[in-house]
Amino acid sequence: MPKARNGAVELEYQTFGDDRPEAILLVNGLGSQMTRWPEAFCDILVARGYRAIRFDNRDTGLSTWPTERYTLKDMAADAVAVLEAAGVARAHIAGVSMGGMIVQRIAIDHPGRVLSMTSIMSAPSGNVVATPEAMAVISNPPPSPEADYEAFIAHGMKNARTIGSPAYPWTDAELRERVIAEHRRAFNPAGVGRQRAAIGADGDRTEELRKIRIPTVVLHGEDDPLVQPVGGEATAAAIPGAELRMIPGMGHDLPPGLYDVFADAICTAAARAKTNA
Repeated sequence: MPKARNGAVELEYQTFGDDRPEAILLVNGLGSQMTRWPEAFCDILVARGYRAIRFDNRDTGLSTWPTERYTLKDMAADAVAVLEAAGVARAHIAGVSMGGMIVQRIAIDHPGRVLSMTSIMSAPSGNVVATPEAMAVISNPPPSPEADYEAFIAHGMKNARTIGSPAYPWTDAELRERVIAEHRRAFNPAGVGRQRAAIGADGDRTEELRKIRIPTVVLHGEDDPLVQPVGGEATAAAIPGAELRMIPGMGHDLPPGLYDVFADAICTAAARAKTNA
């Protein structure tokens, strides 16, 4: 697979539908690899007429794992480097959770590279209210897979259930397969701490978001226990003209039952960019 470069950081990325005229850049969340944007979801975007680009954030997957601290500005610049490597001058951008914060930062710092934005299950800052159970998901490290692989798998499955969408549950087999596949591809728990520090250091983007003038859809689950609905509401309130879509039964994940809901939000923002052109 190709790699983009931002200074010393290499970024693994993958594209789908390279013959399509407009690109959608998909940005992932805390500690999550680009495979959390499944190929089946990318294929939906391609079927709707768009080129889909997904990538591993720094400190995840097959991208560089830095040992020094970095910022969301750096991660936004990483995303722009991916666009450069893919030959894309301007893109529609969509991000989930921390990825939503990164696309907000892209729109603020690199407005000339952005056609539209979809901020999903995210917030204008890292000061979000989570349930204690959901906070434990990102705060408690997993058991060592070398010491007890089954305990490691069970931990990952439990975490997914804790923050997942109650109306769109994964099967045990699906979750087990995902935990195993992600561990085999890459395992870097230390990166989560550095990414959380980057989120915290970025502060509150509310005033900066007020200056955004691109078509924006904010998608959020009514049953999100990790970034509770107030995060989406605050994001939409800060961005002029943003549309807020609250989804009953949606938590903090992208299950197959919500593929079309996510795609509809992203493609709606993209279509509005064409109308405004």
